Amino acid sequence: MTALVVLPGLDGTATMLSAFADAARSHFSSVQVIAYPRDRALGYRALEELVRAKLPIAGAFVLLGESFSGPVAMSIAGNPPAGLVGLVLSTTFSKAPIPLLAPLASFAAFAPVRLPTALLSWFLLGRWSTPELRSSLASALALVSPTVLRSRAAAALRADASASLGAISIPVLYLRATQDRLLPATTIGSITAAIPHASVVDIPGPHLLLQAAPERAAKVIADHWGGQAG
Repeated sequence: MTALVVLPGLDGTATMLSAFADAARSHFSSVQVIAYPRDRALGYRALEELVRAKLPIAGAFVLLGESFSGPVAMSIAGNPPAGLVGLVLSTTFSKAPIPLLAPLASFAAFAPVRLPTALLSWFLLGRWSTPELRSSLASALALVSPTVLRSRAAAALRADASASLGAISIPVLYLRATQDRLLPATTIGSITAAIPHASVVDIPGPHLLLQAAPERAAKVIADHWGGQAG
């Protein structure tokens, strides 16, 4: 029996992952979403320590890093705890997703975080946008301190988990959204180059793939582990 542990995107909450978690429960022995503090600005290293303290202490589990949390999941997989049998990366990056913007990371502290929902929806949901998903997105972001959101945006712009990639020996599955308007198409290259055994599956959907296609994503992940999850 294999469990699934999910690390969330930039909002750091479990709010937008409820549909995916429900879909995944029919394939895994249990599904755990590790939420991040809403009022404390923690960098990637501190978030990794927080996650490691909350991972299962018994039994096999697969770790899923969504978007912002990809570097956390990769770092953990590079120095895996007992029980970690697989890594899933969903629409994420190992290095700053837009390298040209990395020098601007220090200015993220002054960036607006309450952007119009319509603009966020265009980038993150595209044609998969629904009133329910837009409402869920707005609600999730509203739960988190603006200072924390800015801190995470800055951390993402400086991210570099490259050093961990070569040490990852467990099976790796990358879920690539076919209509991701946020990440450049070249983002996956640095991951697959460093982890030749990584499998890539394209799923029709936007950057918020787990939210727009929860059942499909859950089935692809379960199928990749050949039924050992159930």
